Amino acid sequence: MIKSMTGFGRAERTVGDKTFLIDIKSLNGKQFELQLKMPAFLKPFEFDIRKILSGELSRGTIDCTISLKETGNAKPVTINTDLAKSYYKPLAALANELGLDASTILSTLVKLPEVITPTSETLTDEEWKQFVDAMKAAIDDLNYHRMEEGKSLGNDLRLRIANILKQQEEIDKLEPLRQQKIRDGITRQLEEKIGKDNYDQNRLEQELIYYIEKIDISEEQVRLKNHCEYFISVLNEPEDAKGKKLSFILQEIGREINTTGSKAYDASIQKCVVLMKDELEKAKEQVLNVL
Repeated sequence: MIKSMTGFGRAERTVGDKTFLIDIKSLNGKQFELQLKMPAFLKPFEFDIRKILSGELSRGTIDCTISLKETGNAKPVTINTDLAKSYYKPLAALANELGLDASTILSTLVKLPEVITPTSETLTDEEWKQFVDAMKAAIDDLNYHRMEEGKSLGNDLRLRIANILKQQEEIDKLEPLRQQKIRDGITRQLEEKIGKDNYDQNRLEQELIYYIEKIDISEEQVRLKNHCEYFISVLNEPEDAKGKKLSFILQEIGREINTTGSKAYDASIQKCVVLMKDELEKAKEQVLNVL
C-alpha cells in the first residue's frame, strides 16, 4: 500500500459559538513544508496546530487554511488604535501626495488586518479539544484522497517494473547469442587480416575467454532482477511513508541498466536497454509523488 503526497481535505465544525472551516491541500515535496493561515485568536495554539499537521502528514508541501464562517451573531469588538494610527500616517501622506480626498481613509482603515477584532475571543480547553477533532477530520479526509491516488500510483509503478523485467528476460535470451557473435566476429577479422593458419588457436581461445568475461553482464542481470523484486516487496509493505526508499531502489536499478548498456556491444540488447531506461524514467517521475 502506498500513499500519494498530493490530496485535499476539508472539515467544517461548530465549536462553541464559532464555526470553523478547515482546508488542507498537499503537494509533493522532499520534506515537510507548511503554509498556515488562521485567525489571529488562534495564534497561541499555532505550535500545537503545526505539531498535529507534521505528525499526521509526514511529508509534502502543505497549505492549511483555517477560517471562521459567518454565523450572524453580533459580538463586541475592540479597535486597535495604535495599529490604526500606524496605518493612517502613511495612507494620509500618500493621499496628500496624490491629491486624493483623505476623508475616505477611515473606511479603508477599518478593513485592514487586525484593526478591528472581536473582544476576548479565544478557545476554552473543551473547545480546543473539539477544534483538534475538526483538524483530524480534515486530515483524515486528506489521507483518504492520498490513499485513493496512491492506488493508481502503485498500479503504474508495478507496470513499469514488470516492463523492465520483461526486457531483462529478453536480454537473458539474447546473451548466449551475443557471446557467440562476439567470438565469431573476432575470429573472422583475424582470418581476414592474417590468415586462418597464421595465429595460435589456443592463445586466441584464452584471449576470447578473458574478453568475454570482461563484458559479461550476467551479474548485472541478477542484481537488476533482485532490485526489481525488492522494489515490489517495498510497495506491498504496510507502512505509509516509503517514497524515499523506493527512489533509492530505482537508483540501483538504473545503475544496473546503465552498466548493462555500456558492456553489451550488441544492437538487440541495446534496444532492450533503451526500453528499460524509458520505463525507469517514468517510474522515477511517479515516485516523486509517493509519500
